[in-house]
Amino acid sequence: MVLYKFLTSSYYPLTLSLKNNTLGKEIVPETNYIKDEPMQREAFFDNAKVLLIFFVVFGHVIQPLTLDSDPIQVLYHWVYFFHMPAFILLSGFFAKGIGSKSYISKLFKKLIVPYILFHILYTGYYLLLGMDGWQTTFIYPRWSLWFLLSLFCWHLLLIIFKKLPPLLSMSTAVGIAVAIGYIDWVGHTLSLSRTFVFFPFFLLGYWLTKDQLLKVKTKTVKTISIVVMSIVAIGLVIAPPFANEWLLASHSYQALGFPVLGGGFRLGVFVVATLMIVSILAWVPTKHNIFTHIGEKTLYVYLLHGIFIQFFRQTELLKVSNFFDMIGLVIISFAIVLVLASKPVRMVAQPLVEGRFTMLRERFQSSPKYKTSNTST
Repeated sequence: MVLYKFLTSSYYPLTLSLKNNTLGKEIVPETNYIKDEPMQREAFFDNAKVLLIFFVVFGHVIQPLTLDSDPIQVLYHWVYFFHMPAFILLSGFFAKGIGSKSYISKLFKKLIVPYILFHILYTGYYLLLGMDGWQTTFIYPRWSLWFLLSLFCWHLLLIIFKKLPPLLSMSTAVGIAVAIGYIDWVGHTLSLSRTFVFFPFFLLGYWLTKDQLLKVKTKTVKTISIVVMSIVAIGLVIAPPFANEWLLASHSYQALGFPVLGGGFRLGVFVVATLMIVSILAWVPTKHNIFTHIGEKTLYVYLLHGIFIQFFRQTELLKVSNFFDMIGLVIISFAIVLVLASKPVRMVAQPLVEGRFTMLRERFQSSPKYKTSNTST
């Protein structure tokens, strides 16, 4: 009964209203700017990005510890049910699906070029740390870099899927996501499996309007979301152990040991993930706070946090033996977010992440030595 009320008060109206979606939203791609309000970022979206990038970092921090702790394994699965699906949904919200050569060229420079550069960077870093598998080629996305490759593909898929009626496009995307698991050779290579499995969340984000998305902010949804999040947590505690790969979406059903029933399990994951997305977004603040600005810089955190994570994993520095250790991991995760979103780090990393040198140029031009030299000439 509670679940029914939750669906009918929040997510169900969103999907139902897609039938009358006029495709009228004008969003500047890859930003939080609404064209009607070009000078004002939407705090809700930035706050959501901050929360989700923290969970991304935290999930990666605790992943090695899941083998020795059932509670941490439960927490890891709980986080992984929503953190990337929600991030992908927000990415879809700001997508436009333009098929022009110039737009695709910009996407290539913005996503594929950083993918190549960071693949090279992490290859050298893995070699430096003495990690196995550093020889991986570009067709096998290194660790979290799969997101850049998939994001590029999602934009291309959107060019086709946005031409279909919303409900037809969504049902087709979900159907492909479920069916792809039955093809054994579709897996981690070129991030093909993740591209198709997570695409429904990207597409849903594209179809949703701002008003539809903000319906999750009602008091009713907030209240029921607590129940939903609690039920998911309890369910993970009492459920039989299952492979992390069900949530990573990078393996076929055959590889996961369920060559026949895998499609049903994936649908179940989709349902839980959708409920968790609604539940988490219901608690995202809509007003600016001292951390809101980080929402503009989450790509830096995402691409760079592997430097910390892989070092921690290789050196096995992080251990958990009590509750306070877990609090320490939360603090470490948030500290990583703050450091990587800081101006000095972004200034150094901007050429890799954005292919620009504007921050370095501004820093150089603002230095007293440069001003003195410029004046003397």
